[in-house]
Amino acid sequence: MVQRIPMTPAGRDRLRAELKQIREVERPQNVRDIEEARAHGDLSENAEYHAAKERQGFLDARMKEIENRLALAEVIDPSTLSGDRVVFGATVTLEDADTGEELVYTIVGEDESDAKSGLVSITSPIARALIGKEVDSTVKFRSPGGMRELEIVDVKFGDG
Repeated sequence: MVQRIPMTPAGRDRLRAELKQIREVERPQNVRDIEEARAHGDLSENAEYHAAKERQGFLDARMKEIENRLALAEVIDPSTLSGDRVVFGATVTLEDADTGEELVYTIVGEDESDAKSGLVSITSPIARALIGKEVDSTVKFRSPGGMRELEIVDVKFGDG
């Protein structure tokens, strides 16, 4: 069975934009760089040529990776979801049991995660601990800084 990759519409759009940027801007520029480096003669000692060929390999691999991720994408629009349970796309307000600090995280796909912006990957320890839980539940999980205990204060979806 093929493993689907959950992502939000915004995450899918970012991947599509990156793929378009590589195909239409970076890859053509790379081809020009290789042609220019070839024109300099002896390829065996041509650092520009080797760097451009290495870049070509990176760009081709990244294009394939993005194409595969998009092909396997299961796009989930958080604005179409509702309820009190934490699921993919939920924005969860938490309270740290030790410090009383309020934290707000949105559970997104791996390609979209940015902890500093409050976007946590569905595969992260905190998201795995939260999935399926309801408001007023307490979750414990191991973070890089050790065990943490958080209480779910609120669960929202989309803009609401």
